[in-house]
Amino acid sequence: MPNNNQNYLAFIFAIEEINKNLHLLPNISLGYEFHNLIHSHWRILENSFILLTGQHEIPNYMCGTESQSVAVLSETLWGTSTQIGPLLELYKFPQVTFGAFDTMLTDSGQYPSLYQVAPKDASLALGMVSLMLHFSWTWVGLLITEGHKGLQFLSDIREEMDRNKVCAAFVKMVSTTVVSYLSATKTHDILTRETASVNVVIIYYDIDILNDVNYNIGQHLVTWKVWVTNSQWHADMAGRNFILDPFHGILVFSHHHEEISGFQNFVQEATPFKYPEDTYLVMYWSKNFRCSLSDSDCALKNCTPNASLAWLPPNKFDMAMSDESYSIYNAVYAVAHALHEMLFEEVQMPPMRNREVTMSSPWQLHPFLKNTQFNNSAGDQVNLDNRRKLDSEYDILNFWNFPEGLRLKVKLGTFSPHILLGQNMSVSKDMIEWATGITQTPRSVCSESCNPGFRKTSREGKAACCFDCIPCPENEIANQTDMEQCMKCPDQQYANPQKDNCLQKSVTFLAYEDSLGKALTCTAVSLAILTAAVLELFVKHQDTPIVKANNRALSYVLLISLIFCFLCPLLFIGRPNTATCILQQTTFGVVFTVAISTVLAKTITVVLAFKVTAPGRRMRKLLVSGAPNSIIPTCSLIQLTLCGIWMGTNPPYIDTDAHSEHGHIIILCNKGSLTAFYCVLGYLGSLALVSFTVAFLARNLPDTFNEAKFLTFSMLVFCSVWVTFLPVYHSTKGKVMVAMEVFSILASSAGLLGCIFVPKCYIILLRPDRNSLGTIRNKTHSGGKPS
Repeated sequence: MPNNNQNYLAFIFAIEEINKNLHLLPNISLGYEFHNLIHSHWRILENSFILLTGQHEIPNYMCGTESQSVAVLSETLWGTSTQIGPLLELYKFPQVTFGAFDTMLTDSGQYPSLYQVAPKDASLALGMVSLMLHFSWTWVGLLITEGHKGLQFLSDIREEMDRNKVCAAFVKMVSTTVVSYLSATKTHDILTRETASVNVVIIYYDIDILNDVNYNIGQHLVTWKVWVTNSQWHADMAGRNFILDPFHGILVFSHHHEEISGFQNFVQEATPFKYPEDTYLVMYWSKNFRCSLSDSDCALKNCTPNASLAWLPPNKFDMAMSDESYSIYNAVYAVAHALHEMLFEEVQMPPMRNREVTMSSPWQLHPFLKNTQFNNSAGDQVNLDNRRKLDSEYDILNFWNFPEGLRLKVKLGTFSPHILLGQNMSVSKDMIEWATGITQTPRSVCSESCNPGFRKTSREGKAACCFDCIPCPENEIANQTDMEQCMKCPDQQYANPQKDNCLQKSVTFLAYEDSLGKALTCTAVSLAILTAAVLELFVKHQDTPIVKANNRALSYVLLISLIFCFLCPLLFIGRPNTATCILQQTTFGVVFTVAISTVLAKTITVVLAFKVTAPGRRMRKLLVSGAPNSIIPTCSLIQLTLCGIWMGTNPPYIDTDAHSEHGHIIILCNKGSLTAFYCVLGYLGSLALVSFTVAFLARNLPDTFNEAKFLTFSMLVFCSVWVTFLPVYHSTKGKVMVAMEVFSILASSAGLLGCIFVPKCYIILLRPDRNSLGTIRNKTHSGGKPS
């Protein structure tokens, strides 16, 4: 395996570098020996005995070796550690592991003699989820190899995904057994059917099962996917040397470390002729440089002259130091530093000053290994204490695969868990080479983002990332993408048509400048002028029979009150203030009370005039004394009392209506007490109803001087207007409500003016012949009715 050869060379490089160091283990040379520990092999314990005793048969008896190892460096395979760990622990033999960090091996009670060099991987899940968020990938697949590390990673990444609203399209735990991988049906289901719904798949694997995962993905040609994984994949190990390799453009999270100075030069010069004891390097050389092996001593011959590992393409041998090789380099130095400290302490002890320094037992190295902390030649800090280890920083790499096994490894950015969230990742998007067939940054979402103006609504039985987009309700907005709830605009604002922004409402009221305000103002002023003209006409012809016959004093009072009735709507038009709000209702109530009570007085006067025939009767005294005229101040006083109570308890005030008109805030007068308002209106209605009843009963009196019919019609119009007003008033809002009240005032006032005074003006102006005393007498005598 190419990575195993690099691991061996990193080990040798560290040994030679330490032996050349005058300050670390001076006058002492480190030696080494290799033992092949095959995972799950029945002879694994036998190999451990050879390591400990130097022979096969007799435990605890040194035979066949003159030196004893002080520590063993091994790969962090949990299965292997559980087999050889108890045996090594019997001897308290230090075991320094250089593979990926494993939380299962941190139990100091179960593995007190085991030390891990690699940094912690606790932030790997956070880094991968941060990458998803960086590219807005919210719908990803998880392909995770079985084992305790896979389960721990699954737990970590699901927690991070849930916290950041990223969903798993599928989660597949891939068995590491060969039998399971040979099941084509199951593998095809995992790699074809499941990955069809996503464009991004995260693969987490243990190093020892790399080939199995790689082989199955490669066999099924699962291309056009973005693969994100946790270590450097040799993407063409399965023999795929063309650009359509499934792992072209893969994104890799690799432990961040600086390059070790001098390592690449060392690798370029490393040959089996320089290290003949390395049988693996001999075999690797013969395979890649067309060498042949002699039958006698298996020596290499006929090799390519001056061959070097640097000649090989990256898929055969990568010159850059891998994570594992870097850990091996640090592991060797950790043991050397601990050994240096132990020997230095022995030298400082008084009994040992005049004696030759001898090698102590391996178990004596433990206190020094636990406290070992140093900076390596690249400047990175190394320690073996799990409690002091920091979470690893990661380099984000992009692998480009080309024909003939050529590959380019590009560093895109970094991820650091020690920086604030949101600033802990930097990625150069322009440098990314995506999977074959993808030219732009791929999208991997279950549902497209909801644009501003829409909110998300979940699909029943689906993941949170699968949703529909529905428009925001009226006057609510969504000013960001993928909002779960729309926000209601404040009362002073309203939603724009796109429902992605709240706009400031403009203040409005029934203004004189509005077309409706102009129309009502012109109508009110015109009717007031017309009423004043009628009053002037009546004053000018005050001595004519028709004016005298209809009680000219009451006519003057009614005309003057009607003038104020027509001018009253001007208080409703324009920007409201406290004064106008109070004057609106009091003026309306009082002037209309005067008008209706005057009509009632006129009606009663007519009835008394025609009912009183005998002189000296009490009714005649009432008529002569002008008693009906006292109805006006009496009724007005009652209305003034009602208005006074209204103003004293809950008077009208300035209010705003932000809902009646879209995009506008209407300033209007709030009635204050609706009960008081309806009492005032009800009192007016009662007066009108009494006047209408009296006039209706007197409608058949002789009509020479009788205006009972006109009064009846006027009250009928008045009552009709205000009966219609009530339901219409309650069905309108804002300015229209105000305009409706103004219209009702004008219409009812115009009804009184038209029904009572228009016939009289007609006679005065157009039929003066009918307005003479002689004509009236002749008509009375011919009718046979008293005058």
